[in-house]
Order: sequence, then structure tokens, then C-alpha cells
Amino acid sequence: MTLKVDRENGIPLYVQLREQIAGFINSGLWHPGFKLPTERQLADVLNVSRNTISLAYKGLAEEGLVESQQGRGTFVTGGHSARQPQEGGEELPQQHLELLTDSFLQRILDMGFDLSTVEQTVQRRIDVRRAMLSEITVAFIECNREQLDYFSRSLQLGAGVTVIPLMLSRLINEETSQQVRSQINSMDLVVTTFFHLQEVRSLLGDDVEVVGIALDPEMETMVRIAQLPQQASVGLLCLSETFAERVLKSLGQSGLDYLDIRIETSVDRSAVCELVRSCDALVVSPGRRQEAECLADGDQTIIEFIYKPDAGSINTLQNLLLDSNELREE
Repeated sequence: MTLKVDRENGIPLYVQLREQIAGFINSGLWHPGFKLPTERQLADVLNVSRNTISLAYKGLAEEGLVESQQGRGTFVTGGHSARQPQEGGEELPQQHLELLTDSFLQRILDMGFDLSTVEQTVQRRIDVRRAMLSEITVAFIECNREQLDYFSRSLQLGAGVTVIPLMLSRLINEETSQQVRSQINSMDLVVTTFFHLQEVRSLLGDDVEVVGIALDPEMETMVRIAQLPQQASVGLLCLSETFAERVLKSLGQSGLDYLDIRIETSVDRSAVCELVRSCDALVVSPGRRQEAECLADGDQTIIEFIYKPDAGSINTLQNLLLDSNELREE
């Protein structure tokens, strides 16, 4: 039952640790209530960074396997987190949801309600919440077009929620800032990444509620990059230096900074073709995947680098939106 990491197999260290700990929990070796080592303790034992341990624990928490209690530590909450895909590609700890549902139903039935009444009431309340969400408009502010467009399409805040993408540069620019502020005044909530949270709050002032969300690279993205040969030449094709810098930072945090990466942000066809010809593999932003696929030969690996909001951020946003809508209805 000893945790270990293999620095030669190409799989990010935090992924290795997360999977090992999940195995211990799901097999029953680490039972509910078991206290995990602190991040510092485990980092010292394994000779890795605390950020590696933090990423592993965060992934386990999102799966519902562990829970961090402030001032006490991180504890096992349960096992066998059967994960089923939901609409849009996101995943949910399905067994945890089923257990909560069973517990709710048992309590309601014990109170004397019949299943038909429960079913009708639950469906009615779901319809009410959907109706609330369908009236909500959210501004999403980001600094580069690629992430802005992608998140505006993929941010899953509930059926009917309208997400309006706004470039941070337009809010900063004196010529366009007033127009952007007018748009924001008619919206229920302003969302940005933690990276820009303080800047956006400063620009909009205290009268506008601005909520930050945490972004994580998609796990499949990181695993596919980790599986590239260390000697491979890799091209990073995107539209902005900001996106490229964020990708390089994410790779460094995952221990993948050994890769030889060439960056191209130009839309000039000859420059892109030259990058494609000179690289064994291509890492591309969501907005440039189709372009890369058209130019690459059949032997080249193309990996779309996707960031997604973590589950905790989405849950927080959904609750804030419902609360704000309920207050508006009162």
C-alpha cells in the first residue's frame, strides 16, 4: 500500500498519484474516514512538488472520493466512483448521485408520501428551476479570443442560460469600455477566470458582482501530450501569445516542460505550413484544430489543448444564478 511515482513512463505525476489513491479507496484499503497524508508530508516522501500532490487531491475531490476539511486535513469519503458521461462530454460521479437520490427517497417515503406524488413534485421543481435559468444572462470576460469563444460555448450553467462573450481588451479600451459596461449592466452575473478576477473587479467597481472560476487542462489532453516521445518536436499552434504562455505554464506544472515546443500564432498560411512540416506532433488551440487537420499529413499527432472550468466552480455559479433569480422574483 505504498504510493510511488515513475518519472520515466511519461504519465504526469499527479495523474499517477490520483489513480493509485483512487485504487486504494475503491479496493477498500483506504476506508471512509481515513485521513490522507498532508500535501507537504506526501511531497517530501515522494520527492515531488506540493503542486503535484495538490492536483492529485483536487482530482480525487472532484470525483467525490475525498473531502478537504479546513484545519483538519483530507479524508476519504467513499469508494467506487462510477463515472458516467453526461451531455456535453462532462462527467459526474454517478454512484454518488444515486446514493443521494436513494437517501432522499427513503426519507420522503418514511414521511408517508407515495412515489407518484414525489415524482410529480420533483418534476415540477425541476421545471421551475429550468424556467429560472432560461431567463438568466451571464457575461464571460477573457483576455484571448480562443478561450473566450470556447468557454462561451461549453460553459454548462444549466438549460437556457445565455452566455455572452466579452473581450477584456474591449473593457480596458476607452473607446469601447462604455459600450461593454452598458451590456454588463443588463446581465445577471459577470464571470471571469481567477487570473483576471481582480483586474475585472477593479474596472467594473463594487456595484457589479464578478465571480472567478478555476480552469484546469482537460485530463485527456495532458495524458496524450505525456505519451509523446521525449525527443519529439512539437508545434503549438494558437492565435495569441497569452494562450501559448498559459499552455506552457500548465505543461511545466505537470512536469512536461522537457518537450521541445515551437510556437506559432500567425495566421499566415506559409508560416503555418512550415510549422506543420517541421514538427512530429501538433498541439492546437480549439480555434485552430480544423486548420491543422487540413494541413497535416496522416502520420502527425494532433492534440487539441482544452481548458475547462472545474466542477466546484460550475456548482458555485449555478447556485449563485439560482439565488439571484429567486431574489429578483421576490
